[in-house]
Amino acid sequence: MTPLEIRTAATQATLDRFGDQPFQWGKNDCARMVAYHLRKLGYPVQLAKAGTYKSAIGARRALQRLGFGHLREAVDSYGLSRIPPAAAIIGDVIELPADDALGALGVALGNGRVLAYHQDAEGAVVIQPAGYVTAWRSIEHE
Repeated sequence: MTPLEIRTAATQATLDRFGDQPFQWGKNDCARMVAYHLRKLGYPVQLAKAGTYKSAIGARRALQRLGFGHLREAVDSYGLSRIPPAAAIIGDVIELPADDALGALGVALGNGRVLAYHQDAEGAVVIQPAGYVTAWRSIEHE
């Protein structure tokens, strides 16, 4: 498979798994969604060391157990190259503006759209964000 086919398959699997799944800390949240996506791309994501969590405070503590203060640091730890959000293509990881200090992540779908959890939706949905914070190239493309 080409890198684009791998990206597309992983993104579709992530959309199938998390699309319209109600938000639930520690099960269906942005960190779990991006971790699932990165595993589909072949990254050895190990969230078990963080332990379980069922709230924002618990998520913050779980992230700290992994040695990170922000989701951005966790994504950086996988060695993904940071890119301008405008350069994101299908399968890249996107950081979105968030009210919480942890941050918010999503998966690029193309044409500026992102699979993400949003406060106005019950589950993960396709959104067209008004702004972006940063992005990471998930795997190099052709």
